[in-house]
Amino acid sequence: MRLVAPSLLAADFMHLDKEIEMINNYADILHLDIMDGTFVPNISFGFSVIDSIWKAVKKPMDVHLMIVHPEKYIKKFAEKGASMISFHLEAAEAAGIDPGEILDMIHDCGCKAGLAINPDIPVDKLFPYLEKADYVLLMSVFAGFGGQKFIEETFDRVKAVRAEIDGRGLDVSIQIDGGVTILNADEIAEAGVNILVAGSAVFKSEDPKQSMDIIRGVKPSAE
Repeated sequence: MRLVAPSLLAADFMHLDKEIEMINNYADILHLDIMDGTFVPNISFGFSVIDSIWKAVKKPMDVHLMIVHPEKYIKKFAEKGASMISFHLEAAEAAGIDPGEILDMIHDCGCKAGLAINPDIPVDKLFPYLEKADYVLLMSVFAGFGGQKFIEETFDRVKAVRAEIDGRGLDVSIQIDGGVTILNADEIAEAGVNILVAGSAVFKSEDPKQSMDIIRGVKPSAE
């Protein structure tokens, strides 16, 4: 089963109430990209935005930390209602912290733990941490900006990770973030992805519900 996780980064922030209502009605997960302008060359939003929405969100909140020192903020995001928290392996290594320790911190806060990597990081760097992770996040664009084109090499990367997970008999989901559309969702899922993060494909769609259904694998019925 594949799940669709619209990324709030692509939402209309002038009408967040309507966007959250749409998420509650039709999505599986709400994906929150947290950027600090240091780990990635952009800034998104922080606790003030989450404070304004978290009590209204009825779907699991998936917090994707694209920040330096993610370990400093795990507990606070959990307290703000996050159900899932992922961080970048690159950020942990730059901070000199074992990614396994941060995965443990996330679990200790009662959240599902995810480990993310950018497209230029070899996927086998994830393998030592698969037994501690609930999911891995493979960026299919470079973290930092929405609306980028899907990197085709991602398919082979997903297949390699899926083969490792299945070969070890682990229950670990694969999440994709970047360039997901109604046109490539089936191929992405067939490669082994469970959770598809979609921004523009949902929030810029004339029919967000139908777009999410297609991404989820439910084809529109013929009239």
